[in-house]
Amino acid sequence: MTSPLAARQSAALTIDSAELRIVHLPLINPFTTSTGTMREKVLPVLVLKSGELEGIAEGVMDPLPDYLDDTISATTHFLREAILPNVVGKSFSNPGELERLLAPWRGHWMAKATVEMAFWDLWAKSLGLPLKTLLGGSGDKVAVGVSLGIDTIEATVEAAKRHHAEGYKRIKLKIQPGHDIALVSAVRTALPGARLSVDANTAYSLADTKVMRALDAFDLEYIEQPLAYDDLHDHAVLQQRIVTPICLDESIRSAADARKAMANDATRVINIKVGRVGGHAEAMRIHDIAAAWAVPVWCGGMLEAGIGRAHNIHLSTLPNFRKPGDTSSASRYFRKDIIVESLETEDGMMAVPQGPGIGVRLDREFLESVTGERETF
Repeated sequence: MTSPLAARQSAALTIDSAELRIVHLPLINPFTTSTGTMREKVLPVLVLKSGELEGIAEGVMDPLPDYLDDTISATTHFLREAILPNVVGKSFSNPGELERLLAPWRGHWMAKATVEMAFWDLWAKSLGLPLKTLLGGSGDKVAVGVSLGIDTIEATVEAAKRHHAEGYKRIKLKIQPGHDIALVSAVRTALPGARLSVDANTAYSLADTKVMRALDAFDLEYIEQPLAYDDLHDHAVLQQRIVTPICLDESIRSAADARKAMANDATRVINIKVGRVGGHAEAMRIHDIAAAWAVPVWCGGMLEAGIGRAHNIHLSTLPNFRKPGDTSSASRYFRKDIIVESLETEDGMMAVPQGPGIGVRLDREFLESVTGERETF
């Protein structure tokens, strides 16, 4: 499997300073899932500085714990009080050294990921290499699909047809109780040959097995996270009752979670979100253990702006990312992005940003205009 940390040696990087911003980006259209509606994307942006180099990352936690228990307020407090005081002024030869420093703290996966991802970008830039090379990836493009939020059936069918015509490799429909079978049936009728999946965001229970069985009729790629985020057992029970593969998202926070889920047949596809699992190192471990089980993975999205989107694209170049990810065109969500480069798909393929690190630069003037808070460490 991959062994990126041993791929190239470099001098230790001293973190001279860090900058943390809270950014508010309006969404072009509200995005609704079974857990609520988002009208703007609020995200922490972290910059780690070492000499003339900068490593950047964005956090994927929400203002409230409606996806998982990480929140922006908890993350900023943890970064301010614990992580950044222990990182700034220290030297690290590679991301593994930083990961060992973060390991003793429990939980706070998304906060740890924000720091770890920024260091990966910094480290790659110090070596003059694209991030994908250090992660063990290859190729210049990755296949992507779209995720359609909850809307009327008519509007969803039209959106699915439009995106399918644009060449997206998979259409994912958000569902919830009472908004599922009729929706999927309508989209499948309109797009009989399309790759379709559904995402429940934990909205169902085993009492809804009849609905899950009904979804077997529509030739779906997978049903994503139908049951509770912390319940591998019931997912394993459900998988024995249905034909469609279950894909786990919220339930997988580590490689150990992935191993247990696969060993119990609670999942046959895994959604990897690098921010959800604590960073690129753990994401690669999940990728590798899933490959050993012959379980395909794909890269999920959290409505990231350009920084997080670029990190996701580089991660998606690893070989077991065998299903299209959620890293669709940024212009589907934002009228203007916080990076200079334009991350747009062509015929369902997203180009990997070129250059050292994640290959994108901050649009500093626009970033200033959408920054609500800023701290320097």
